[in-house]
Amino acid sequence: METPMIEIQGLTKSFGSFQAVKGIDLTIEKGCVFGFVGPNGAGKSTTMSVLATLTAPTSGTVKVGGFDVTLHPKEVRKRIGYMPDFFGVYDQLKTVEYMHFYGASYGIPKAEREQLIPQLLELVNLSDKKDAYVDTLSRGMKQRLCLARCLVHDPDLLILDEPASGLDPRARIEMREILKELKAMGKTIIISSHILPELAEMVDEIGVIEHGSMVAQGNISEIQSKLRVKRVLYIRLLDRMEEAESFLREQPLIGRLLRDEHGIHVHYEGQDDEQAALLLQLIEKGFRIVSFSEAQTNLEDVFLEITKGGENLA
Repeated sequence: METPMIEIQGLTKSFGSFQAVKGIDLTIEKGCVFGFVGPNGAGKSTTMSVLATLTAPTSGTVKVGGFDVTLHPKEVRKRIGYMPDFFGVYDQLKTVEYMHFYGASYGIPKAEREQLIPQLLELVNLSDKKDAYVDTLSRGMKQRLCLARCLVHDPDLLILDEPASGLDPRARIEMREILKELKAMGKTIIISSHILPELAEMVDEIGVIEHGSMVAQGNISEIQSKLRVKRVLYIRLLDRMEEAESFLREQPLIGRLLRDEHGIHVHYEGQDDEQAALLLQLIEKGFRIVSFSEAQTNLEDVFLEITKGGENLA
């Protein structure tokens, strides 16, 4: 059986009397893109800092690629690329000089760096800025440069703490597309973000952390199903719209309902099998259905439902 990329068991971290992380358990398989969701101060950055070997855990075990972050920090650092929420760049260096500095820090020979760095700058769309001084770059460009720096030693795991923080919409889209490409390359990525809809497009699983505890974990549809978060169905019919609306209003698990000229929007609390049963009932009643579909999962609704209810679904 292949070793998971991340194994966390019973992780706690205290700063004096304040307990920032309270017994987190988490396993992330290789090649997974994991989204870490939670309000400010929930413990996301602390957990990521422990994974990056920058903060020692108070208790529990944390392993990256099978190596304990406390016992074998050097081995862990070879395998990770860490991008903190607040990072520093060397303004007096040119972009290409900045990359050479970090490549040399990892012991990469100059000849190899000469081939590698142009590829990384192309990946993050900074090829045309290779001779620009870092202090002339926009915030979005600096974010992408920091990401390229994280990739210089070809790590197995990327730990990205709020990589879209402070970016304008265009820069967020650029960052998102780069992360999709890294996912396609097979990188394991753990990413925290408050840009929840964009995070939902990229991740395989999410973990919701609040007050230092993991309150939910899994793929979005699984969590949504457990919470019975209201889904929005759109039912298009050829005719008999008013009859269909009356029928739907009588059904259990139906919430708000809105009819337009083509169909009916229904807020529905049922799970997948209950949706299928509802569709079958409509067919048996003789309604001529053009389409029966569910709106895209809204990660913000899931997050608000979890944190409102305080349920533990990990």
